[in-house]
Amino acid sequence: MSPQLSLLSLLLKLFVKPLLVHVKDPAANRELLERGARQVFRAPPFTLLRESWLEPDLRAVWISARPGSHPVPPDKAVFYIHGGGFIAGSPETHAAMLARIARLTGVEICALDYRIAPEQPFPAAWDDVRRGWDALVARGYDPENIVIAGDSAGGNLALSLLAQLCAEGIKPAGVVGIAPHTDFTFQSPSILENIDRDTILPANRRDDVARWYLGEADPTDPRASPVYADFPIAPPPVLLQYAETEILRDDARRMAEVLRGSGGEVIEHAFQDAPHVFQIFDGWVPEAREALTEIARFIRQCLDMADEPSTPPAAS
Repeated sequence: MSPQLSLLSLLLKLFVKPLLVHVKDPAANRELLERGARQVFRAPPFTLLRESWLEPDLRAVWISARPGSHPVPPDKAVFYIHGGGFIAGSPETHAAMLARIARLTGVEICALDYRIAPEQPFPAAWDDVRRGWDALVARGYDPENIVIAGDSAGGNLALSLLAQLCAEGIKPAGVVGIAPHTDFTFQSPSILENIDRDTILPANRRDDVARWYLGEADPTDPRASPVYADFPIAPPPVLLQYAETEILRDDARRMAEVLRGSGGEVIEHAFQDAPHVFQIFDGWVPEAREALTEIARFIRQCLDMADEPSTPPAAS
């Protein structure tokens, strides 16, 4: 573990996790993430953001590197679903990380601005994700030229979308899940095993998140908990990244078992002593750049893009 990652983990555990333990208002949690993103996660100067309406009431932000670094293939895309515990987050909170992925891949990223709880509970977010996928296909993107990706809550939505697409016989190019939450019954052993080791996620808030997002809905509904989904056809390649010490570690591991049991190829990368979704700290810790480079390589392989674009400096 790098000194930078060690310091980051300590700071998150001392200052951020206590806030998440005690701040019980979803709106306050939302403001905490938005403020932190504005102050810490600043998009690099090469970032190009383009707002788009996939439907009259469905917003997205297209994120790419500015022209001149490498050509952007017009027929390929990454469909990204942001995290934020189902109650927070936006394309803007994740724009800095997504801009770096766009630069590393040479692919434009469509970041969906889906409805969030508790104002819009389940299945509103899932419905928006499905509508976003359908809108991309309607615009001419072939499913085999789209990689679905998401972190945390967004990883949940990405994998549940994958399950539904496979049930319909549709295969995207691949899926990236960054520390995905996959089980709203909270059966993963790591939730209790890592309750004190997780540097940011408070396990004692899980029932609050379930109440805000699911309400009275069935927590085993595959749209809410993709670990309970059936895959009638073999899923496309999936990359799962997570931290050994986070409470959602076994959500990712169990999801990998389900996908492999359905004939899918799954790459798992467990990072030691890293915070939840540490990838968003690229430019601050070297492990984040290692993770994003792996994600970019996976995306390019899924999209049959052999030649890698030039890599930006780690601090860019």
